[in-house]
Amino acid sequence: MVRPSLASGELPRRVDAVREAADRLRSALPVREDCTVLVDFLEDDLREGLAALSEVESHFTDVLGAIRSERLSPITLLEASEDWRALERLEYLMVVVAQLRRRLSQAAGKLKSG
Repeated sequence: MVRPSLASGELPRRVDAVREAADRLRSALPVREDCTVLVDFLEDDLREGLAALSEVESHFTDVLGAIRSERLSPITLLEASEDWRALERLEYLMVVVAQLRRRLSQAAGKLKSG
């Protein structure tokens, strides 16, 4: 399956997809406050995860730009490699993925049998 690039303008549509997915899950769960809170947290996790992915993708795009630049130099490569923010976002993604896993498991347990 080919996934659209976040940098290709797909993020706004995917963000809307997050809302649609949250609304769908909300309608499938019992109408209770704990379910509403669970879906809200899950929606936040999805949005934050997609934002972090976008930042990581941006880092890789910057690295490609540095390598493809007309004036390739050691300093250009070193500067491109020093994006600590990308590493921080990757670490954060591990946290978000673990949270999503837990929240999806909770949602599965609360799902209306149908």
